[in-house]
Amino acid sequence: QVQLVESGGGLVQPGGSLRLSCAASESISGVSAMGWYRQAPGKQREVVAFVTNGGSTNYADSVKGRFTISGDNTKNTVYLRMDSLKPEDTAVYYCNIVVVTPGGHSDLWGQGTQVTVSS
Repeated sequence: QVQLVESGGGLVQPGGSLRLSCAASESISGVSAMGWYRQAPGKQREVVAFVTNGGSTNYADSVKGRFTISGDNTKNTVYLRMDSLKPEDTAVYYCNIVVVTPGGHSDLWGQGTQVTVSS
């Protein structure tokens, strides 16, 4: 079974930067989109950003202008560059890959990586 392996989380001061990475354990065909979600304590998981196989990107309003998503469909890897981090960005960040299937689509998820923004 394909696994998504994330890295790059950690503790950073407000205003700092981090870069998250996500790589699939094996090649995946039929990828329609790759993205990042996050879940803060006591809150629901929310979409942060995603990139389609056509290269279109979308961002949550709360991260526009600060975060940049990029992906490599040939390697099934996706990155999230996070700048000007704020304490409210603190959350567990999850990588997501959407795969087209005969019945619709399937979601693959990483195990999550903790991002903590604090002085």
